[in-house]
Amino acid sequence: MTVLATFTGNLFLLIGSLILSTIAVLVSWIPPRGNWTFGVSRLWSRCLLAASAVRIEAWYDPAVEPGRSYVFLCNHQSLFDIPLLLTTCPGQVRMMAKKSLFRVPFFGWGLSAGGFIPIDRGDRSTARKSFSSALARVREGTSILLFPEGTRSLAGTLLPFERGGFLLAMKTGLPIVPVGVRGTREVQPKGSFAIRPGKVEVRYGAPISCEDYGIRRKAELNAEVRRRVSELAGLALPEGEG
Repeated sequence: MTVLATFTGNLFLLIGSLILSTIAVLVSWIPPRGNWTFGVSRLWSRCLLAASAVRIEAWYDPAVEPGRSYVFLCNHQSLFDIPLLLTTCPGQVRMMAKKSLFRVPFFGWGLSAGGFIPIDRGDRSTARKSFSSALARVREGTSILLFPEGTRSLAGTLLPFERGGFLLAMKTGLPIVPVGVRGTREVQPKGSFAIRPGKVEVRYGAPISCEDYGIRRKAELNAEVRRRVSELAGLALPEGEG
């Protein structure tokens, strides 16, 4: 099954991404701008998961309201985190992703057309522009999805969280929804070409109000979000945390 899933999954990444990214660009002009493109991105995600024989199981805390905007903060294990989250995130959502993805022909064009936000972690001077773009998306009524670890974790623990997601939540007043993904590293770990079929899980936790913490308690907010993400993802916190 691994050989077949590797072939069909990567074949869809090449051909399916080309076709659907082209469609995403074409429909990006239909108002409301970006919403149709997001629909195409959901279709791309579902097709990639199906082509890779990946089964999904999603769980939502009852307090998560599908029609409300949030800042989703999720652990990051694999490239398959992206289609899993785009398939299951409630409502319209725009992802903040590394700038290199936007340079991929067709696929990157689709990301740009859909209003996804590039982040250049090697150039701090562009952080303000990315932050402003995220604020604009929130004002349009969408949610924002970030991987606060900044990169895929290779071990069974959470990496340190960057502050961008927390600042965005505080600036906009949006609640933070901690999200945990499980099983995607087993499907395709970082640096691997092979795709291994299997079940992956995503768990959306109860929203956390930033107003309950404030600027002076950012460290406490960070610690609470990390604790909840680790529980939802079934990951250990580094020694000394918890």
